[in-house]
Amino acid sequence: MSIIQEINEAWGWVDIDPVEVVGENDFGNLMIKDSQGRYWRLCPEDVYCEVVAQNREELDQLSCDQEFLEDWNMQLLVEQAQEQLGPLTEGRKYCLVTPGVLGGEYIISNIKTAPLIELIRFSGDLANQIKDLPDGAQIQLKVID
Repeated sequence: MSIIQEINEAWGWVDIDPVEVVGENDFGNLMIKDSQGRYWRLCPEDVYCEVVAQNREELDQLSCDQEFLEDWNMQLLVEQAQEQLGPLTEGRKYCLVTPGVLGGEYIISNIKTAPLIELIRFSGDLANQIKDLPDGAQIQLKVID
């Protein structure tokens, strides 16, 4: 299955109609162009996929925003992860073991590597399951083989 199909399968419920991945970072964040020419950010560590630019011009403006770039590049965390876990291998990304939305911290002890496809699937499934819960709601995770 292609990465576009994986995004559609895992995140289609947010009404994204992906046509192209135009960017990615070492934590599996993807910048995705949809069929309407909008740009979405898929952020596995915070389990969201949302429109960040309505068109290419807005995306170009966003790419000049230092706060956005700092958040996107995650440079300090990437450097720590590379030092602790080594360089990424083909198809893998750094990730938070416990996602930020579930209280996971952006610290090296909460970082591992995982296949990008698994990050897309897991984050989409988790986001869909918790989308209607209020902030601070108690949840129970069940791991099923």
